[in-house]
Amino acid sequence: MNTNPPLLELRNLTYSYPGQKGSLLQNINFTISKERIGFIGPNGSGKTTLFQIIMGLLQVDEGEILLHGTTIETDKDLFTLRKKLGFLFQNSDDQLFSPTVLEDVAFGPLNHGATPAEARNISIQTLEKLGLKGFEDRITHRLSGGEKKLVALATILSMKPEMLLLDEPSNNLDPATRERLIKILRSQDLPHIIISHDLDFLASTCAQLYTIQDQQLIRCKAKQIHSHEHIHPYGDQPHQHGT
Repeated sequence: MNTNPPLLELRNLTYSYPGQKGSLLQNINFTISKERIGFIGPNGSGKTTLFQIIMGLLQVDEGEILLHGTTIETDKDLFTLRKKLGFLFQNSDDQLFSPTVLEDVAFGPLNHGATPAEARNISIQTLEKLGLKGFEDRITHRLSGGEKKLVALATILSMKPEMLLLDEPSNNLDPATRERLIKILRSQDLPHIIISHDLDFLASTCAQLYTIQDQQLIRCKAKQIHSHEHIHPYGDQPHQHGT
């Protein structure tokens, strides 16, 4: 019997926007260890908010977050969690702030204690793995949208996370870059949670779906994600026609 705690656990999380009546999220319970999971649901249901809570960017009203069985309570705990979880923002411009690509990708390793030489080597290797060899001296703000997305992904992979949180990663990507991103995610031996409205993208990168409905995080009942899910405000979503 496996007694190891899950990589990440959410226990009874409740969150309300300041000054608003009622909870956006109520008694959220969730665990992930090795799974590849997709989050679906309408805009405003709380998906991105839940990511921000996990990363400590928002404080819950009630509940706790555990990493490998340890409750996140102190600033030191939060620093450790942010090293272990790689968070890809929905807007790459919110994630990229250095003049050059190499400086952006090296920032995380440097912040986590790598020497400049080590950070440079890690960054170059990460860029090569993502097919971005030769991008080191490119000016970040002059990159295309798809290039920025891949560089933003490189900034979190360079920190060698144990899990990825990806917020709408396929938004506004051209078909070639979208397919490239799918291949990259499939090649990573990492669990992940992906927020997306792109159901075909989720079908290509995830094995389970969850939705936020009526303040609750609910696992969808389908045993297999396929490319023609039918999303309804209530009821099973998606469903399986048989294989």
